[in-house]
Amino acid sequence: MNAGDEREYAAYVTARLPALHRAAYLLTGDAHRADDIVQATLTCLYVHWRRARAADNTDAYVHRMLTHQFLDEKRLAWSRVLLGLAHRDRPAPAFPFEDHHLVHEALRKLPKGQRAVLVLRFLCDLSVEETASALRCSAGNVKSQTSRALEAMRSLLPSRSQT
Repeated sequence: MNAGDEREYAAYVTARLPALHRAAYLLTGDAHRADDIVQATLTCLYVHWRRARAADNTDAYVHRMLTHQFLDEKRLAWSRVLLGLAHRDRPAPAFPFEDHHLVHEALRKLPKGQRAVLVLRFLCDLSVEETASALRCSAGNVKSQTSRALEAMRSLLPSRSQT
């Protein structure tokens, strides 16, 4: 990669890193795993920067990479190894809504495909088509997964009238 490409890459990563980490955290529910997924995504992005930069929508391209890192991580044997007690040594990122801990818990209870659809559609603001591209599925599949996931979230979250 030449110096100009490296500057563009660094500027892109600097601007998008908080949003990428937030998306990864919402997918995994764990800050450390989110860090690992973001790092793997950025490493892959560095290797394929010219291709990513040439894409019609660089953000959608990178979100696809991030989502694939999340989905592929589950397939690796080391992801099932537990090295220590689960604990959080740093707070979760701030979110612009009340009761975010309830939303995080509900997201973690969803199947990973439904969780990925909700995170990409509503928290990363991708369109149905961009989400379908990121997940390599049809727009219809995104719509049906979104519908199922939202219904599941409604059943998992307390009603506003009750609070």
